[in-house]
Amino acid sequence: MRIGIDIGGSHIASGIVLEDGMLMDKETRDIDISSICSEERVEKLIIDEINNEIGTLIKRNNYSIGDISKIGIAAPGNPSENCIRNLVNLHIKEFNIVNELIKIYNTKVVLHNDGKCAGFAEKKYGALKRYEDCIFLCIGTGVGSAVFIDNELLVPKNAVGFELGHMIIDKSSKNKCNCGNNGCFETFASMKRFKQNAIKTLNLESDCISEEVQNYIRNNIEKPAVKKYVEEYIENIAIGLSNIINIFEPEAIAFGGSFSYYSDIFLPMIKEKIKKYRFNKSNKIELLEAKLKNDAGIIGSVII
Repeated sequence: MRIGIDIGGSHIASGIVLEDGMLMDKETRDIDISSICSEERVEKLIIDEINNEIGTLIKRNNYSIGDISKIGIAAPGNPSENCIRNLVNLHIKEFNIVNELIKIYNTKVVLHNDGKCAGFAEKKYGALKRYEDCIFLCIGTGVGSAVFIDNELLVPKNAVGFELGHMIIDKSSKNKCNCGNNGCFETFASMKRFKQNAIKTLNLESDCISEEVQNYIRNNIEKPAVKKYVEEYIENIAIGLSNIINIFEPEAIAFGGSFSYYSDIFLPMIKEKIKKYRFNKSNKIELLEAKLKNDAGIIGSVII
């Protein structure tokens, strides 16, 4: 039995991944670190939630801990072989999560960047399966990414690389990114920022959950204030996306994360808007909704 774990900026999801890449079962829990003042307590929270999820999965499916043959971890930031590092949304500088889980489960544990894991899953089993040159963008709490050229995932020697969310697309912007810079693509594109700004700009209830914001946008898209807000968001997405396209000239880009739940609204608008900024306007490019959605990170963590 293989367990995949996806550590996000606001949640942890774990699942049992079958040999064909299918997800047999999944557990997801939100994590809130707003009241936690030390990195050590955040680390303990992560391990506790992972243990709770794995315990629930093996009990519900009549497995035991000894049945676990591999644990894969998809984490944001710049993970090393054993440590999650630079998790800016969780305020973790470095944490040897691999050794911690080996101590508990006595099995093989592997760690990779979450955007690369999700992209690999989409390339092998999902929306990007039939494309040789393609890009995956996971737009959720942040922006993760993976780039494939000639069917190969591009992996630099020195770091995770291809952090497309941290392109600076407006140096004069006051949008502060968790990486420390201003004007990163992530500060304009992330669904976390989209939700926060929607609540403020459209005068929604401050405690609106993501689904409520999505329903409001969807049901009121023709209202001038909503339309203007969405169009401004799409304009910023198009600028960042055009930079990516102009550099890599992919055949296709797939969008995952919570962004994918707006695909029917966003993608037609983006397709039209990027015509303004693209260099090779004649090249055809497919903009796709990720097939595996939020399960891609879990699946990719054990197959990459």
